[in-house]
Amino acid sequence: MSEIRDPLRWESGALKIEWARNHMPLLAGIEREFKADKPFRGLRVALSVHLEAKTARLCEALAEGGAEMFVTGSNPLSTQDDVAAALAREGLQVFAVHGATPQEYEFGIRRVLEAGPNLIIDDGGDLVSMIHQEYPRLIPDIIGGCEETTTGILRLQQMNRAKTLAFPMMLVNDADCKRLFDNRYGTGQSVWDGIDRTTNLIVAGKDVVVAGYGWCGKGVAMRAKGLGARVIVTEIDPIKAMEAVMDGFRVMSMREAAPIGDIFVTVTGCEDVITTEHFLTMKDGAICCNAGHFDCEVSVAQLRELAVSQRPARANIQEYDLPNGRKVYLLAEGRLVNLAAGDGHPAEIMDMSFAIQALSARYLAQNRNNLSRVPGEMLHDVPPEIDREVARRKLADWGITIDTLTPAQHKYLFGN
Repeated sequence: MSEIRDPLRWESGALKIEWARNHMPLLAGIEREFKADKPFRGLRVALSVHLEAKTARLCEALAEGGAEMFVTGSNPLSTQDDVAAALAREGLQVFAVHGATPQEYEFGIRRVLEAGPNLIIDDGGDLVSMIHQEYPRLIPDIIGGCEETTTGILRLQQMNRAKTLAFPMMLVNDADCKRLFDNRYGTGQSVWDGIDRTTNLIVAGKDVVVAGYGWCGKGVAMRAKGLGARVIVTEIDPIKAMEAVMDGFRVMSMREAAPIGDIFVTVTGCEDVITTEHFLTMKDGAICCNAGHFDCEVSVAQLRELAVSQRPARANIQEYDLPNGRKVYLLAEGRLVNLAAGDGHPAEIMDMSFAIQALSARYLAQNRNNLSRVPGEMLHDVPPEIDREVARRKLADWGITIDTLTPAQHKYLFGN
């Protein structure tokens, strides 16, 4: 039985899912194929992804493919209770509530794992981590899994280097049709959607500090510039720093940027990016938020310890009074601002990302006997043909045709 906040809220969740369905044609097409072919017949799937309407569509597609679905969230604040109720009403097993305590969040992870999954769909690595730490008995029955986000891949890479990762994992985040569009355009738009709806303040004319210039940081900086902000980028990678300079942004250390910024957005995947020394030099009324997976990039613990008092300033905004008399505002408890204080990436973007997820899961199911299970060799790129297939489907949906190589051109380029 599902364990959710309020089963009676299913109707509003169903409307959200219907809206997503109408704007996710790639996944709809894949769902029809899955319904006919049943690639997951007899398989149990454990899924831990931000539980909102677009994720619900991925769950529905996998279920139509024959999977027995066990679903939880990947962040305590990103679960939408009405969407969880709608999925549970459809017969999927759902264990997630919005605003979950650490104990409730862990309970959801445990419940989906106790089902004994064959496939893992992870966002941030919590499922994979707990399997290895507490449920090693499940490993023999696990075909493999898919990881959705950069933070999760960093955790997988650490395990793979240590030769402790015990089953194959597909690096969905690194697929071109995921990272180039989801991470850049999806994060870029959804982060500012979350900030704007939460603060109701203008961005134009403000100094915005973006910490990290990977694909997500590029998107956040690009959209801030488009909204009229003066953008500063902080980086640890000299090549990415040069790229930011050539893209027209100021680049400096966080120590230099802290007194200048009006809005700070961390997108690094690391911890303690903004700390006590930075809070103390910020302007009165500076706004801090995080777009990385975990709530450690803006050091919430240090901010709480530093503050002489705190209070809610507005929904999803906490005001911290500092010893120097200034105030710092933190959005969404330092968690993913685009999901904890918004609806996440646009549906059309997640259509591509979840198309990659769905086709990668099918690839795992169909190739279960051909995947390396050698310690240290457990990470697998998404096959290029899956990337290209998703791109072709997206172009077709847009009504766009592109050129193809003639036989002579193919021979010229590849020699055969």
